[in-house]
Parts: sequence; C-alpha cells; structure tokens
Amino acid sequence: MTNSIRSHLVVAVLTLVTMLAFAGNSLLTRLAFQTTHIDAALFTAVRLGSGAVVLFALLRARPRPRANAREAWLSAALLFVYAAAMSYAYRGIGTGAGALVLFAAAQVPMAVYGYRHGERTSVLGAVLAFGGLTAFLRPWNASPTLGAAALMAVAGVAWGLYSLRGRATESALQWTANSFICTVPMALGWLLLTAHAISVDTLGMAYAALSGGITSALAYVLWYWVRTRMSATGAGAVQLSVPVFGVLLGALILNEPVTAYSLAAGAVTLAGVALVSIKTRR
Repeated sequence: MTNSIRSHLVVAVLTLVTMLAFAGNSLLTRLAFQTTHIDAALFTAVRLGSGAVVLFALLRARPRPRANAREAWLSAALLFVYAAAMSYAYRGIGTGAGALVLFAAAQVPMAVYGYRHGERTSVLGAVLAFGGLTAFLRPWNASPTLGAAALMAVAGVAWGLYSLRGRATESALQWTANSFICTVPMALGWLLLTAHAISVDTLGMAYAALSGGITSALAYVLWYWVRTRMSATGAGAVQLSVPVFGVLLGALILNEPVTAYSLAAGAVTLAGVALVSIKTRR
C-alpha cells in the first residue's frame, strides 16, 4: 500500500468516526430533552463548559502558541450560536429530522464559499445526496414545527461558518480549545438571563457533559484535522451522511423504527456523498 493510499484511507476512516460522533451529538441532545427535565440553556452551558475543560486539559499536556484573540472570539460566537440554537431546536424536532435541517443548512455557506473559490463538484452526486435525504425522512409521521426548524437552520449556518473558519488552522487542538474556552462566558451570561427557567436534572447534565467532552470537543478537533484535507464543498457534502447515522443510532438506542425503504434511501444518500467527495476539484 502506497503512502498516498494509506493517507487517503486514514482520512476516510477518521471522517467516518467524526460523522458518527456528530450523529451522537444529535442523539444525546434529543435524548436529554426527550427523557429528562433539563432546560436548553443549562444543557448548552454544561455542554460547552465540559468541552472547554477537556480541551484545556489537553492543551496543558501539549502547550502550543496562543491564537489571535479576535479570531478566537469570532469563532466562539459562531460555536455558541450553533450550540444554543441546536439545544432549543431539539425540544421540538426529531433526531433525524433535526440533523437533516442542521447539516443541509450547513451546506449553504460551505457550498457558496467553495464555488466562489473555484471548486466544482459532481452534480449527480449532489442530486443523489439531497434526493436520498428527502426520501430518507419522508416516511416520518412527526413533522417539525416551523420555529424548531428555523432554529436548527440557524444552528446549521453557524456550524458551516465555524467549520470554514477553521480550515486554515495549523493546530486543530489549539483552535478548537480557544473556541470552546471563549464560549464559557457567553454560555454563563445566557444562563443568567434565563435563570427563571432553569431546570436542573442530573441525568440531563450527564448527557450534556458527554456531548460536550466527547462527541463535541474531541470530535471537533478531529473534524478540523480532516477538514483541512478536503474541499469546502466535499466537507459540506460528507456531513449529509450524519442524518442517516443519526436515525440508525436512534433505532439502536431509542428503538425508533427503520424500514427497508429508509435503508435504501440512506444508501442513495451515502452514494451521493461519496461522488461529491471524490469528484470535487478546483
């Protein structure tokens, strides 16, 4: 096996792990609001705070130069908007449907950026990916409320912009840690503004901590590493696989039904993602 093939294989495997972690984020968030009484502001604060603690500990073990403060705060603002909007949205939208809106919205800024910088991709792949996702969620009986869908779209756009900002970073760990650490005062400030609605739930906080420390913080470091090794369009397209993984995880953990129709639509989606990832070029 040549070094080039081995390198591409490593990127592909780590990308798959990252997408599974992103699906885990949707699952944990939905699980918290479906089975516990935690409120969205507290969930967001615990999630971001846990991520900051984990990444700060990693930085202490591997100290690196400080990043530009202004850049860190701008990225942190996008990260906070994404996390907060996602938390509030998942109070009224299902796991797979929420992931669909989230990552479809994230495609918009990433695709626009890629097109403006000369990237071209497979039209067939894009059609298969979007068409497969539409078909994949069609059998669902529960339709999201307009407010929840709009909030999830806001979260998706913020996530897309956040991903783009980290494309040129030299240290995925440093960049992600700075972003999470700078979100802490934002999350605490929002928590104070919504103090009248705080609802403490131990299990809900555990879900938030797991989401923040593992499927967010560590997964985002991994995402920035693989993100720098793919195009903007390809990075956006590969995230369209997350709703598929989200529903599969929901079936395994929350006993949500999965039909042969859904599996076929999911296979079409993944085929489209593969085409876009392979064919995207400048």
